[in-house]
Amino acid sequence: MNRQQRDKMYEAQARAYTEGSIELINEQWVFFDKETDEASLLEEHLLQEIELFRLNRWRKGILVEAGKISFGDDCLFLKDNDRVRVRKHLVYSLERLLERIHHDAFFQFVTTLNSLGFSIYDCLYCYNHLNFLGEQSPKSGVNFMIFDNQEEICGVQHHFCYYEKESDRFEFTLNTGKRLIIEKLASS
Repeated sequence: MNRQQRDKMYEAQARAYTEGSIELINEQWVFFDKETDEASLLEEHLLQEIELFRLNRWRKGILVEAGKISFGDDCLFLKDNDRVRVRKHLVYSLERLLERIHHDAFFQFVTTLNSLGFSIYDCLYCYNHLNFLGEQSPKSGVNFMIFDNQEEICGVQHHFCYYEKESDRFEFTLNTGKRLIIEKLASS
């Protein structure tokens, strides 16, 4: 699995976006979250990836100013009641953890999490012990993650040992009592 394949997995995650509509109020673009009806200024997302729903499809671009999205060489101006979605940010420590684990462990972790009905964007908390080990060798310890998909809670323990071989063991426990353990061994 290479970087492009990882990026595709990020793209395919459920709940990766906050979707809503926009309105021009008092000369400011206001974003209304579809799920919570909370309002925020669209300018909070300047120079970030944003998607606009036009002609029955989502177009991905960059919000270059409050009412303007750049699609490479093309630009579109926003209109009242346009549907937009903004990519959510991952919990920082989870993002660092996903970058550091082996490709196969990454794939197994994400696909298992997804099969349980969770997305990496459902992460509420991540303690990334691996981040604190620096260049130390061997590296071993446990990372802790909590996910909430609005229906269930999932706690994940990631036991790792990186030395002559890489060992990643993920223990998933749902609030329903369901448990699942996966393990990936790889040569370093």
